[in-house]
Amino acid sequence: MILRFLMWILFLFGGGALGLWLDTQWAWARALLLNPWWHLLTLAVGVVLLWGVMRVSRYTGRLLARMGREGDDVPRMETNKLVTDDIYACMRHPMHLGLMFSPLAIALILGSPSFIFILAPLEMLIIVALIKLVEEREALAKFGDDYRAYMKTTPMFSLRLDCIRKMLGEPLPKREQ
Repeated sequence: MILRFLMWILFLFGGGALGLWLDTQWAWARALLLNPWWHLLTLAVGVVLLWGVMRVSRYTGRLLARMGREGDDVPRMETNKLVTDDIYACMRHPMHLGLMFSPLAIALILGSPSFIFILAPLEMLIIVALIKLVEEREALAKFGDDYRAYMKTTPMFSLRLDCIRKMLGEPLPKREQ
């Protein structure tokens, strides 16, 4: 858990520092970095995106805490029950999909062109790889055949509008019958 926390700190602060340093090295990035209109635009988009990341994290975290634990001896931030309902019926990793956008949100808030266009997308790809290589293996080890069956019916991520709305904790519109 500590290693994962440190990785996120590295992605966010390290990406920001490296991005700002790269911005000073390239004329195109330096020009954008010094443009106030660029900063107003990226700040507005970044704040909205960070709000979405926080909302998804809060909603899916509470959902896992409520539905993913059986018994009182389960440590905080851990689950012992496979959750396949609610947003987890749409995708296997909704919290990670939301958190995956945090480097981009921070990059936009900083207004660093190098972070926005180069580093944040690379960090997002690394996050996908880590989910596939680490998270999926851990879930298979913990839940076994139940998770294998879940993998066959539910994608890792889904960008369907109804799934995104559910991931944000919005009630879905009622369908007429």
